[in-house]
Amino acid sequence: MGLNQTPASERVHIGFFGKRNAGKSSVMNAVTGQNLAVVSEIKGTTTDPVYKSMELLPMGPVVMMDTPGIDDTGELGQLRVRKSNQVLNKTDAAILVIDGTEGPSREDFSLIQRIQKKKIPYLIALNKEDLLSGEAEQSTNGHSMQLRQETERMLSQAGISEEQVLWISASQKTGIQELKERIAGLVKTEDTRLRIVGDLIAPSNFVVLVVPIDKAAPKGRLILPQQQTIRDILESDAVSVVVKETELKPTLERLGQKPRLVITDSQAFAKVSADTPETIPLTSFSILFARYKGNLESVVKGVTALDRLQDGDKVLISEGCTHHRQCDDIGSVKLPRWMKEYTGKDLVYEFTSGTEFPDDLSCYKLIVHCGGCMLNEREMKYRLSCAEDQGIPMTNYGILIAYMQGILKRSVEVFPDIARLL
Repeated sequence: MGLNQTPASERVHIGFFGKRNAGKSSVMNAVTGQNLAVVSEIKGTTTDPVYKSMELLPMGPVVMMDTPGIDDTGELGQLRVRKSNQVLNKTDAAILVIDGTEGPSREDFSLIQRIQKKKIPYLIALNKEDLLSGEAEQSTNGHSMQLRQETERMLSQAGISEEQVLWISASQKTGIQELKERIAGLVKTEDTRLRIVGDLIAPSNFVVLVVPIDKAAPKGRLILPQQQTIRDILESDAVSVVVKETELKPTLERLGQKPRLVITDSQAFAKVSADTPETIPLTSFSILFARYKGNLESVVKGVTALDRLQDGDKVLISEGCTHHRQCDDIGSVKLPRWMKEYTGKDLVYEFTSGTEFPDDLSCYKLIVHCGGCMLNEREMKYRLSCAEDQGIPMTNYGILIAYMQGILKRSVEVFPDIARLL
């Protein structure tokens, strides 16, 4: 990620869905004014989701997502359909593209139900209007007009309002500007979410960030949560002091005033807690991002399941990003080792990363998730709701580590409502 780029997790995610050959890729290309997706008359040209970060006025930073057809067939086709359904979990605004010369199908209405269940704002773009007008309409003795009326009737009977339906032609670019304006109306571009840390500090406050530089640290840069936290501190007119865990104690001694807050990488929790006086509030990047994504209370409650694990229980450790795992990777190596030391139990671990997250979680006794900095808020909340619906406790890296170190209550005292849960 370039320093001048908005992270994908902070962008509005707009997904284009529909059957094969409905024109999803063509519509997305027309909306963006770019050839982002491959277009072909061959069914199933889009075999994997296509993501493109860009600026789309008047919305601003967005991620455009093209998806495989929802009517794909065969074993491989079903995998592609599953990929499309996964994209829904991160979609802030959905565009269902329907071939206007065919009208809505069973698959289209099934997808509408899924979109409505997930409470995703959506539009229906009836594509290929150019084939139902002019000479084409005259040559079919009004059949085209009858098809248009029947399509609109079916959608109306399904409870879909006129404002959600728009006839367009991706090939002729008709209706595209109006489609863009309606998409913009679906999405609230103003940021109403909590700040990462800005609401906990005041102008001129000092905030000390503890950032270990070890084999797992990326070369030449800070990881995304650290970058975003520093930016939020700057926007609050406060001062960030960034140190390695080995430099924390002397730095605190040299500072002319007591810092408002110390924020640490979770892996260094034990040392940082020991070196930070009790009078200075302490938390972690992972805990801050659990709140930022809207699930802090749930993951704090979920961590207590650690004390109920038995030999042979399955634990899912899930990360929202994909990266090259180092020899002492936190997710696949350190956490299992620390959990073994804490519980004394022989647990079975499974790992997922990136967009992969199981639909069926019933085999797990606990889910441990990363802070979710690479996932947008909708997908993070979707994963949490999946766990809640299936009765599976879920926590995150920072909460789990603080709990095992016996410092969880201290780590969430900056959030009094959460601290009272412990």
